[in-house]
Amino acid sequence: MLTFDEKTRYSRHLLLPEFGENGQRRLKESSVLVVGAGGLGSGALMYMAAAGIGRIGIVEFDTVDASNLHRQILYGTDDVGASKLSVASRRLRDINPLIDIELYEERLTSENALDLISDYDIVADGTDNFATRYLVNDACVLTCTPNVFASIFRFDGQLAVFGAEDGPCYRCLFPQPPPAGSVPSCAEGGVLGVLPGILGTLQATEVIKMLAGLGEPLIGKMLLIDALTMHFKTLRISRDVECAVCGERPTIDKLIDYESFCSGIERSDPADRSQSLPDPLDSSPQTSTESNNLLFSPQVSLIDVHQLKEMRESGEDFLLLDVRQPEELSVADIGGVSVPMNELPERLDEVAPDKKQKIVVMCRSGVRSANVAAWLGKQDYENVHSLDGGILAWSQHIDSTIAVY
Repeated sequence: MLTFDEKTRYSRHLLLPEFGENGQRRLKESSVLVVGAGGLGSGALMYMAAAGIGRIGIVEFDTVDASNLHRQILYGTDDVGASKLSVASRRLRDINPLIDIELYEERLTSENALDLISDYDIVADGTDNFATRYLVNDACVLTCTPNVFASIFRFDGQLAVFGAEDGPCYRCLFPQPPPAGSVPSCAEGGVLGVLPGILGTLQATEVIKMLAGLGEPLIGKMLLIDALTMHFKTLRISRDVECAVCGERPTIDKLIDYESFCSGIERSDPADRSQSLPDPLDSSPQTSTESNNLLFSPQVSLIDVHQLKEMRESGEDFLLLDVRQPEELSVADIGGVSVPMNELPERLDEVAPDKKQKIVVMCRSGVRSANVAAWLGKQDYENVHSLDGGILAWSQHIDSTIAVY
């Protein structure tokens, strides 16, 4: 039964004939695990707490950064440097002290995911990397837990419910992750500040609908949002009977090493990867049979930022090749020759005609530069290195006046 305080707080829900006291009681008795308290998680968590979901778990290990504040509305300027989990829990308990908030200040891993997820009725995936998305998906399928999924990129968003009974899972749509480094994160590609709020609120809507038994959830459908044109489109997606995790003959019955899986180490593609580089602005994940793009090579030669500094100061002859996008250069630039990664195959003779020249490739964090360095090696360049940690490491260890993003 609902208490007097609960009836007062949720009165606008109770007035909805489709919702009523039964729906609110179902929310009170339900639980949801939110993986990630960033941009998506901020909006989703606040509205789910306000709605009265009885128990909300949050998995988050990060701290608040100033670059978060334009989109992660759980946090304020005074929270910079603080644990996201502690700030989020305080804010959510202020929004609704009648619910339980459970905190997990740790990474979601193959070792803890099944135990965490199996203790909740539904999962809201607010992560921003492919390794955790596949981990959440597989753990949800293995524990029979619906997964309300959302993703964002620049001005575009996606929303779907995966892992529900008779519905598809994330792997049905994307059996394989895109090549490592081919799809930039928000930190590399940017994101419209309001977009994660829109998608996070829609995630909360789907969670509330499913827990309260309302309406028609996005099972077997994906909502696509283009914020620039304000165009919404719903696509039908089907369960793949050959899916490795939810198909009729699944080959995945336990959680795997998702970092290796998404780095390409466990994948094999006979296609020739020597002629093309992944487009860093292509936000459409491809299966391995559709892509002949370079996969990350762990054999790439790395140099650190201290070595680069010494090379510059000594006047050593080398080419510093920055493969980031022009928009990134406007935020942080330490010189060198700028050629976006996706333009390099057409401009290679212009930029580096001498295959014996020493080349140091750099990007934001070192992922794209490692891809490019490996690709240059396949083009018979003899002295190519990737800057370990990229411009983030340069800012941290060499020049703190260089902005991070």
